[in-house]
Amino acid sequence: MQWTRLNDRWQSEKWEAVGVTGDEGAPPPTLPGPVLLHQDHASARWLHPGYALTLYRDEAEGYYLNLSATQPFVFVTWRLEDGMARPTSLTLSYNEAARMMDAGEQVDGVPMPEPWRASLAAFVALHYRPETKRNRARPPSFKGARRDEP
Repeated sequence: MQWTRLNDRWQSEKWEAVGVTGDEGAPPPTLPGPVLLHQDHASARWLHPGYALTLYRDEAEGYYLNLSATQPFVFVTWRLEDGMARPTSLTLSYNEAARMMDAGEQVDGVPMPEPWRASLAAFVALHYRPETKRNRARPPSFKGARRDEP
C-alpha cells in the first residue's frame, strides 16, 4: 500500500494499492504487521504480508473476464484503519471485485504478476464453460403477428 501527500485543497493525502508479490512455496511470514519499505516527506510504501489467494470454481467466469482484459489485475480490497490503509482481501475475479465495489468497499486493481497468469489460465480452462446462447421462445401471442403492417 502506498501513502502519498497531496497538495490539494480538498484532500491532503491518498492511499492506494500499488502492487502485489507472491511467495510461492514459502511458509507464511510471521511478521507482526505491515513492514515499512520506503518513506520520505511526500510518500511511504508498506508491505502487508500474509494474504492467501484462493481460487473458487464458481468464480471461474470472473477469472475469465479478468484474463480477457488487455491488462489482467489482482483486485485488492482495503480499508482505512487508524490512519493507515490495510488490505482486507485479494481476488483475481472481476465479478467478485465488482460486487465488493457495489457494496461500498474500496477496491484497487494492480497489475497481475506474469507467473500468476499461466496458473489462472489453466484453472479457467479446467473450470469455465461459457453459457451457450439459446434462442428465446416467442410467446404464443407473438406467433403469426405481423408488426410491419399498419
